[in-house]
Amino acid sequence: MINRSRPPADPRLTERRNPATGDIDLADPARIVELLNREDRRVPEAVWAVRAEVARAIALVEAAFRAGGRLLYVGAGTSGRLGALDAAECPPTFGSPPEMVQCIMAGGEAALGRSTEAAEDDAAAGAAEVDARAAGPDDVVFGIAASGTTPFVRGALTRGAARGARTVLLACSDPPAELLASVDLAILPKVGPEALTGSTRLKAGTATKLVLNAVTTGAMIRLGRAYGNLMVDLVASADKLRDRGERIVMEVCGVERAEARRAIAAADGRVKTAIVMVKRGVDRAEAERLLAAAAGRARGAVGEPPPPVEGAGADG
Repeated sequence: MINRSRPPADPRLTERRNPATGDIDLADPARIVELLNREDRRVPEAVWAVRAEVARAIALVEAAFRAGGRLLYVGAGTSGRLGALDAAECPPTFGSPPEMVQCIMAGGEAALGRSTEAAEDDAAAGAAEVDARAAGPDDVVFGIAASGTTPFVRGALTRGAARGARTVLLACSDPPAELLASVDLAILPKVGPEALTGSTRLKAGTATKLVLNAVTTGAMIRLGRAYGNLMVDLVASADKLRDRGERIVMEVCGVERAEARRAIAAADGRVKTAIVMVKRGVDRAEAERLLAAAAGRARGAVGEPPPPVEGAGADG
């Protein structure tokens, strides 16, 4: 007689089967897109539900940066790769030094391009990586684990706390009670079971990207690395970014491209400094002094807001 007993239900939400996609293997391409998109539409709602926790994370990271500390992401697999992506995008977007936001990846850099999933099971390795970076009270150790149970991440968070760092856990399923009690902050967007069971590169990955985007963008904005909604601390390392920097100076200062280009060159490539130089009619040294006095905020150094956004207020 065939034993049809079911295995015990996995307590992790990310490992449960999704009843809405049980026949996805029979679907044509259009239906697959419909099913995936229907599930994806749940993600923003889940992230919205934890907005208070995301705001607290922004405040923790801002405080770390102001103290000269770092944001240390820790993850494995998709979670780690998303942390690495966010860390890599901060320097060109905000002009931040590479060491300011880092990612500790289970399996090391090789795991960014090739799956080394077994590395996630080594809690001691996670702890050792935190030791190797000498994490301390000025830092935030930010664990990313879709399931909430990754040993590598747990080891890093535990060691980070022992070294006095602030600790944050981002997961899409309830973590073990002892881990939840040990971190300073848990961000738990419940996106529900994946369309493809256990494939957390789907909804959980999307939720993770949204949260990480908000945390670093929010913290950098709080540090004055934006003027209105303009990326005035970008690093003009490519033609697209050089063009964007020139257009920002043109818009904010009301000058032609040639003058904007000269101002940026005189500011040693720093768009924010160039804006202060042109708006206040000062040299680079004085612009830098004004920015320092305004805690790095262009709005304070210039003494006025940026030009209004065209069409602002049209949508209420």
